[in-house]
Amino acid sequence: MTMSVEQAGLTVVDPSAYAEEHRLHEAAALLRRESPVHWVDGRPDYNPFWVITRRADILEVEKNHEVFHNHPRPLLVPAVEDQRQAEQGQMLRTLIHIDDPDHKALRPIAADWFRPKTLRTMQDNVNRLARRYVDLMVERGGECDFVADVAVHYPLSVILSLLGLPESDFGRMLQLTQEIFGGDDPERRRGESPEEQMAVVLDFFAYFQRLINDRRETPTEDLASAIANARIDGEHLNDLDAASYFVIIATAGHDTTSSTIAGGMHALVQNPEQLAKLKADPSLLPSAVDEIIRWVTPVKEFMRTATRDYDIGGTTIKEGEQLLLLYPSGNRDETEFDRPDEFDVTRKPNRHVAFGAGVHFCLGAQLARMETQALFAELVPRLEQVELAGSVEGVHSTFVSGLKRLPIRYRLSEAVTA
Repeated sequence: MTMSVEQAGLTVVDPSAYAEEHRLHEAAALLRRESPVHWVDGRPDYNPFWVITRRADILEVEKNHEVFHNHPRPLLVPAVEDQRQAEQGQMLRTLIHIDDPDHKALRPIAADWFRPKTLRTMQDNVNRLARRYVDLMVERGGECDFVADVAVHYPLSVILSLLGLPESDFGRMLQLTQEIFGGDDPERRRGESPEEQMAVVLDFFAYFQRLINDRRETPTEDLASAIANARIDGEHLNDLDAASYFVIIATAGHDTTSSTIAGGMHALVQNPEQLAKLKADPSLLPSAVDEIIRWVTPVKEFMRTATRDYDIGGTTIKEGEQLLLLYPSGNRDETEFDRPDEFDVTRKPNRHVAFGAGVHFCLGAQLARMETQALFAELVPRLEQVELAGSVEGVHSTFVSGLKRLPIRYRLSEAVTA
């Protein structure tokens, strides 16, 4: 049955469509052709919004942060949650929840830790962790679930190291990061009620409050200490802002990169000719990484609220109306990308919008690239054969989503020591 434009708009609200990406991409392509700035108002459990599907329009909204604010609706959530936040305030005040002047004051606290100069000091550790997890694939005996065994563990190990947290906290952090982004997924969410999902945020806060207290009492040379001891106008961050900062670093630094790595592995398995190109020419790795990021686009959406009337693509957005920026659609825009539905490790230029743009450009973009490149730099030269070994499954989530199962069968060579 042919999908209507109205059905395409409603697909954006369906978490299962993000686990079955062909549905999402079909809907997005239809909207780009026939209604690129589309009003979605057919779900009584969600407040209405405009969905923005073309890359140029997404960038225009992103770069006009004075017109389009993150507050009060930074993410697509059910109407009851919008109402709760309006009445009680947001439980989180991360960089994705706030606007200037607060955003301008808070972002620099961690910004230096993600600049190229600082990241270069992490390269050896990132390479070591990449080798550890590829070696683990060898130990698995030629078959593993690439998501469970590699993709979710490797970037979380990097983030724990950056924050200066012990590996003994790994299990707890993994559970919390998956629960906070998995509220729409039957397997990952802690519960269905708002209270049960709110408990995840409270658990995060309790964990990080202990960390804040510890780092203020005994400062160390890590990102956790930098956040805990940061001052604005001479004062430490309040408990909400400090804990929220830790939440965004831990979650965005983990789930987005794990989704990217898992999706990249899946793309290489599905496109053996692209894997062969990469094996034959390792210099293609940087362009392959950007193509993996475009292809996966782990952050599916952010929302903005118009502070005044504004015209986008011939459509007037009224003051107070809200927009959903559909990043996977922008990254498959036919007017911007040649053969957008093909995975091409040689793609250049690759002006994807997976990291956003403007003042809210992803703080950890360079770290995500570094981790992804290090993992595939270690894996691809040693990968002699690979194929799927079972059903591939995706996460049900309209925000951050990717694969939750990727069973593969492979043959890997041993690591070459320098």
